[in-house]
Amino acid sequence: MVESAFSFSTRTIEAAGRSGTLGETLHSVSPQDAVSWVWLAYDQLNVAFLESLNQSDLGVVLIESSAKAKRRPYHQQKLGVLLANQRHFAVELQAQGVPVLYLLSDADYGAVLNEVAATCGPVHCFHHAERELRKEVEQLVVSRVLVEHEHPGWLTPQSWFVESVGEAPPFRMDSFYRKVRQQTGWMMEHGKPLGGKYSFDAENRFPWKGDPPAPKPPVYETDAIDREVEAMVGRVYADHPGTVDLTAQPTSSEQIEQSLRFALDCLPNFGTYEDAMSEKSRGLFHSRLATLVNLHRLMPRRLVDAALTSDAPINSVEGFVRQMIWREYVHHIHDVTDGFRTLEVARTSSMRGAGWEGFVEVDGELHPNHLTQTNALPEAFWGEKSGLRCLDASVESVMEDGWTHHIPRLMVLSNIANLLDVNPRQLTDWFHAAFIDAYDWVVEPNVLGMGTFALGTAMMTKPYVAGSAYINRMSDHCKTCQFHHKKTCPMTRLYWAYLTRHRESFVGNHRMAIALKNVERRAEEEKAMDNATFVHVRETLLAGREVRPAAEGDLRAWS
Repeated sequence: MVESAFSFSTRTIEAAGRSGTLGETLHSVSPQDAVSWVWLAYDQLNVAFLESLNQSDLGVVLIESSAKAKRRPYHQQKLGVLLANQRHFAVELQAQGVPVLYLLSDADYGAVLNEVAATCGPVHCFHHAERELRKEVEQLVVSRVLVEHEHPGWLTPQSWFVESVGEAPPFRMDSFYRKVRQQTGWMMEHGKPLGGKYSFDAENRFPWKGDPPAPKPPVYETDAIDREVEAMVGRVYADHPGTVDLTAQPTSSEQIEQSLRFALDCLPNFGTYEDAMSEKSRGLFHSRLATLVNLHRLMPRRLVDAALTSDAPINSVEGFVRQMIWREYVHHIHDVTDGFRTLEVARTSSMRGAGWEGFVEVDGELHPNHLTQTNALPEAFWGEKSGLRCLDASVESVMEDGWTHHIPRLMVLSNIANLLDVNPRQLTDWFHAAFIDAYDWVVEPNVLGMGTFALGTAMMTKPYVAGSAYINRMSDHCKTCQFHHKKTCPMTRLYWAYLTRHRESFVGNHRMAIALKNVERRAEEEKAMDNATFVHVRETLLAGREVRPAAEGDLRAWS
């Protein structure tokens, strides 16, 4: 590759390559190669963004910022998938005749874009999904160094959210969901929902017993760009958790089409087994497309249209469309509340970095914490064995793949952290770093709002907590666990101890009335054992040790 004709005053910015596959593939560009230059962020990797401007002679600026990548202990698979997709996108744009300025830098995006604009004038951009990125370049937008345009990737305008839900809590999904269905006509006929009801959720809660067979996820062939990214991530980000394996994730446009075909093949059985968990198939019939959609390698509208025109049964299509609308819902909540900063909710300080060595700090900000949960995130979430098979199996999936589907996220990972009174900000930071599809606008509402009840009733009417009965019913984890799900598993006692500890926070909540009545009926001896179990499990896991069944299977040995 020839040196770029763009001029930069700092040595921390260079045009991609000079050597290596990417550098050899991309052409040198100069400011005169385009009438206007457009910066596409790491999560805007689709030509539809350019098309929305309805302007010819555009050039594209793409940036790899190691400052961003090193901000959190991002899973190596997350970094690899993002960077490989961005590099493939650059090559694909060039093949379509679009000039591409691909920059590598140790600086943040603002510094790099200031340098670009100094050479070619104001740079166009799109309103960013991530609040963190918006804040980073906010002054550039104010000063018109960046000329901001509406983001074309969302399915719904914010006005639909405000009209149906409002701008202040309590926020509830159902009214927004109905609004979207009515406005778009999705699964509607003569103003009524197909099948006579909006939700088929009751038909989507079945455990999976092995039949129908779960599909094997695609294995993607890596090319020179993928292998270059794998080597670079393993070298530069060796202190980050996990490893990178791009045979497990699509990175090129051809592979993205392959992944979409796989998802549509899974869709007929998706609804029925949407909530099931199994160690025989981590993904079961889930699409595994959230990463591509959040990067906009697949535009959300295309995915919805594909589901609506499929031959899948109505419960599967409705369940899938509901997930896509939920994605819009959490985006709007995060946006209208400035990442929950405008909400009046109990807050505490928190150690950041989710306990990963080298990334631990206090940021000085107070974070939502409705139940004042202050325990540290156990090392079990980073791969140390906990002794609880459901937790260990779910963490293994995250450490190996950077992914699980939404039920292990909610009903195992978040549930157990909640029962242990883990600081919700620490758990959120862990999700943000460890999951390949996690960005602030999606992970914070899902973990702070739904997974941990850190926002109180602002988003959810009750916390999503459960004991061993739910895990045993919806998964096969209990079959290989050292604990018996009824006799020795601590999960149920953790559940009762949680309700007892936080009883005052739930008084008056009609969704919690039955559970609180059952708490009151428990004998004092049982409550003491519940609390002893909580203390024992908490202290054992915080010490990095594995929980073992109490002597002779008697939980009284922990009291």
